[in-house]
Amino acid sequence: MIMLEKLFRTRPRERLGEPLYDLAVRQARDPRFYTDLGVADRIDARFELYTLHVQLLVMRLRDETVAGGERGAEAGQALFDTYVSALDHTLRELGVGDISVGKKMRKLGESLYGRMTAYEAPLREGDPAVLAVALAKNVFESDDDAYGEALAAYALDSRRRLAAQDFAAVTTAPDWAEITR
Repeated sequence: MIMLEKLFRTRPRERLGEPLYDLAVRQARDPRFYTDLGVADRIDARFELYTLHVQLLVMRLRDETVAGGERGAEAGQALFDTYVSALDHTLRELGVGDISVGKKMRKLGESLYGRMTAYEAPLREGDPAVLAVALAKNVFESDDDAYGEALAAYALDSRRRLAAQDFAAVTTAPDWAEITR
């Protein structure tokens, strides 16, 4: 019986991933992204905003690791794992069959990795022009980087604000930037 309890207990890392994911999703669902910044209210655009917010939190959490602790890497990985699990769950809720889920998850995983790779360098370097191009392409499906400028400014300001918070604050109440045009 004890072995079964150990097998099915929730691990602390898993518990941390869910509240972090909820914080990212709550922010990504802010109506001002859609009303003020013109993000289309479609599932693919919501995926883009979720990915951006998860990326911002993962980067901040991993920065904690650079500062000398493993808790940031563990929290960042827990958040990422929860996000991937949520994507799988969403596909299943949308009626994607078990046989197709693997293929669709592989494609989503490639998209997710591509986004995170495209955003990380300009977020770390504080480069609004490069970030605006990537966001215009991915979020607004446009070659006109002007579409991504306001969202890039928001993301870079959020990155600065999150960096100024201590670990406990980031994991409970991230200081996101104001959403403005």
